[in-house]
Amino acid sequence: MALLDIRNLELGIARGSELLPVVQGVSLAVEEDETLGIVGESGCGKSLTALAIMGLLEGTAVRIAGGTIHFQGRDLLALSPEERRRVMGAEMAMIFQEPMTSLNPVYRVGDQIREAILQHRSMSGRQAHQRALDLLELVRIPDPMRRIDSFPHQMSGGQRQRVMIAMALACDPKLLIADEPTTALDVTVQRDVLELIRSLQARTRMSVILISHDLGVVSETCDNVAVMYRGRIVEQAPTSTLFSNMSHPYTLGLLGSIPALDHDVEWLDAIPGRVPTLDEAVPGCAFHPRCFAAQGACRTVDPGAAAVSPAHFVRCHFPQGSSS
Repeated sequence: MALLDIRNLELGIARGSELLPVVQGVSLAVEEDETLGIVGESGCGKSLTALAIMGLLEGTAVRIAGGTIHFQGRDLLALSPEERRRVMGAEMAMIFQEPMTSLNPVYRVGDQIREAILQHRSMSGRQAHQRALDLLELVRIPDPMRRIDSFPHQMSGGQRQRVMIAMALACDPKLLIADEPTTALDVTVQRDVLELIRSLQARTRMSVILISHDLGVVSETCDNVAVMYRGRIVEQAPTSTLFSNMSHPYTLGLLGSIPALDHDVEWLDAIPGRVPTLDEAVPGCAFHPRCFAAQGACRTVDPGAAAVSPAHFVRCHFPQGSSS
């Protein structure tokens, strides 16, 4: 049994009496001690899927319109709000995209870490304080005795991201969702943050969902990859399989947009056009207006998911490459 098992998840944004679909038929599974990468351009539904898993859509315009989310065998969508809160933070946790907006600017970082611990663990204030210090040391914050009393604005972007990781790990979750954890960080700090997540995963054997737009990061970090476009998974495979036999034109476009380091280029490759808005009706395959391989059927018939090889699925009428 998978640690996390999502079947046919449907999300929509309420617009009056209408529900505009934003995530359609998403199915994912994450095993214990596994890293799943979810990639795609901005607006493809990656973060909304993560928020649905975490139960953080309550009070927003986004509605769960269908599907199931099972975590450790429990149907999360059937839990009461109080039961769901006991799961969030304790058994699954999330690192958000921008730590400066996720951390409360008027509270010291130590107070924010201790709050997560005291919410889910039976500890005294002194024990929670020591646990917060241990976590800051675990995520390699220099001089944790001093930094525990710092405010977020007194720390660098990389240090704030490490504080977010410490908060997420406060209760030893079984599943960590990292939503663009290296956004707005320079390349050296990005590498350090990703290496930190990998080393912590090896130490605690937690499962990780890494959300990114960067296939290069995913190729080095993840066991399996799901590629999302306009709310759907268009290709899914083990990482080694995907990178040796990319089949969806969109996945190929994402890879082609990564600059090569072994030769000079004047212009970077780019996927033409843009992701259609929710209000735009796109018949057939949603990617066909931007696809170099589009043919007649692509413009009229929405393709279903088909197996390219065992564990490798693609939603495309004319998949590229060949099965190895």
